[in-house]
Amino acid sequence: MGRSILERAEDFIWKNARLLERRLFEFHFKDGSPAAVVDALRPYQNADGGFGNALEPDIRCPDSQPVPVQHALELLSTVGFDGEMVKDACDYLLTITTAEGGVPWLLPSALKYPRAPWWQTGDAPAAAVNPTAAIAGLLHQNGFRHEWLEVATKFCWSKIAKLELTDPHDAGVVLKFLYNVPDRARADAELTRVVGLLLSSDLVADVNAEGYVFKPLDWAPTPEHPLREHVGPEDVAANLDLLVAGQQPDGGWNISWEPLSRACELEWRGSVTVEALLTLRANGRLEA
Repeated sequence: MGRSILERAEDFIWKNARLLERRLFEFHFKDGSPAAVVDALRPYQNADGGFGNALEPDIRCPDSQPVPVQHALELLSTVGFDGEMVKDACDYLLTITTAEGGVPWLLPSALKYPRAPWWQTGDAPAAAVNPTAAIAGLLHQNGFRHEWLEVATKFCWSKIAKLELTDPHDAGVVLKFLYNVPDRARADAELTRVVGLLLSSDLVADVNAEGYVFKPLDWAPTPEHPLREHVGPEDVAANLDLLVAGQQPDGGWNISWEPLSRACELEWRGSVTVEALLTLRANGRLEA
């Protein structure tokens, strides 16, 4: 009998993934310590409180950047917020928040270092809903209060009111915000509109689509996800079949975009492999 999906993936992770993803794998599948994940995240945080150092593998810049702050909060949401780490990150966000109330997508300091070609910005970048809405949504989700959050929440509401969905990343961060912001009456009204825009767009790709696309399970990875009610069971099953089939001979899953380097590719593959395992387990498709 051959090795299971989990056994093959574990082999890949130990051979190739960053310490951070190895600790995440241990946490999710080996009763690993949440503190070990936090400790693995610490080297990515800078003295100014922000995160950099290629936590977002496609930005090799060591300096703090907004999107890596989002990624750090996503990880901490999984294992439990470290109050001091998050406070320092929010203090950093205050220093890069524009007069409009949000943070830019990318700061010019990244331009001095290797990065994927889509990571571009000008000398004075404007505030952007991505990643401001995701960061605010994660803070609301975890009940973390900070003066930055009040300003950022107002910014997000102003942007969402005029939102036209043309980018899947914008859609994802806005949904993260709307699912977690405390003003539920306002959020539910906007959710009805935003979900309607999403479902009528081409941002939800067919399960057989190829390339850098967002398929049903990318939008609704678990049976409990609010968007799952809009995905047919046949699409869920087909998407899960493709996810299982996507495991490579080395045990990991591939990325769907051009990697910046071989090292960067392996860093990303470690991350998407952990995510693939979590999706399969949540949907009852991961054998022991």
